[in-house]
Amino acid sequence: MVRSPAIVDGRPSGSKAVRTISLFGATGSIGRSTADVILQHRDSFAVEVVTAQSRVEELAELAAQLGARLAVIGDPAAYESLRDRLAGTGIAVAAGPAAIVEAASRPVDLVMAAIVGAAGLEPTLAAIDAGADIALANKECLVCAGALFNRRAAAARVRILPVDSEHNAIFQSLDAANVAAVERITVTASGGPFRTFSLDEMRRVTPAQALKHPRWSMGPKISIDSATMMNKGLELIEAHHLFGIESERLDVLVHPQSVVHGFVTYADGSMVAQLGAADMRIPISHCLGWPNRVATATPRLDLAELGTLTFEKPDLHRFPALSLARQALEIGDWATNILNAANEVAVEAFLAGRIEFLDIAATVEAVLEQAGKTVGGTEFNAVDTVLALDAEGRRMAAEMIEFRGRRAG
Repeated sequence: MVRSPAIVDGRPSGSKAVRTISLFGATGSIGRSTADVILQHRDSFAVEVVTAQSRVEELAELAAQLGARLAVIGDPAAYESLRDRLAGTGIAVAAGPAAIVEAASRPVDLVMAAIVGAAGLEPTLAAIDAGADIALANKECLVCAGALFNRRAAAARVRILPVDSEHNAIFQSLDAANVAAVERITVTASGGPFRTFSLDEMRRVTPAQALKHPRWSMGPKISIDSATMMNKGLELIEAHHLFGIESERLDVLVHPQSVVHGFVTYADGSMVAQLGAADMRIPISHCLGWPNRVATATPRLDLAELGTLTFEKPDLHRFPALSLARQALEIGDWATNILNAANEVAVEAFLAGRIEFLDIAATVEAVLEQAGKTVGGTEFNAVDTVLALDAEGRRMAAEMIEFRGRRAG
């Protein structure tokens, strides 16, 4: 039985003339695109909070542009700099991880959860507990603690609106009256910058090459995940938790044009898909306005000009990260948590030039195998357990990378 926690039964959808919004991760690519949509509709949205980890100048600029009531910087050392930049604006200022979590508890209609990585989990859960609907752009909330996250959302009766282009496409394609008739859910992948590379070529790729995505403009971590196709593995895990469908009914297809973002196959053979330009403002505006549509100045598709759309199955031999993620999904939450932690550490090491591109997936695989012997079966009843397991996964990955470096030296 397919379920969709993105829709809370029995709760009126409604709409307000002005929706209050908090924007977490404001200076990243999703945050900036969100700000752009808000600025196109200044009379429809009021911004309560904007946050960033370290980009003081950009955060101050966005806070002033959006007329936010509070700006929070994650790095405590940046407090004075942010305070000075916003002096005289009337915008309150705070700093530190605890201040970000506290800011998430402020009452608003919608929180854009766009903090990258496991660091986004605590603020997003705080926003859920405060009763805000969540526009979820942070995969790791579901990958690290999917069952716990869904329990908290259900208890607070909040909606989770998926921002990722693929999950937003599925959300738009799902017929709420016929969720039991869903046969298969498919997310699409561009294939990243190395779609046609041989394994030998992939052994020699540089961080600069991996950061050049052929279709999307994204941050460094997400760009590397796209290059390894780990992002699609994380999206399978995310889709499982968002739509309540098991691994064997989740698919990935490589679609280099990035026009069809996801589709749903129903029991009668019908396939319903969402198409759109490769512009994150489209799914963002869908979430900001839901259940209504928000006009947005984004490119329109010209199918006649495109002419041809192509699809192919992913090569699991060249992109093993996809198989590793599916394996972790089928094991359970502890495994997806470890997978994500190890991947974050490995991606960071690759960007720093400490490991090679193919070592990213190899590190994740080795950590998963080791973790199965030590922390396998861990159950999540509290955030502390989730974060402790995440820390353990990071420790294992860091030790393996250091050991590999010593051997290579």
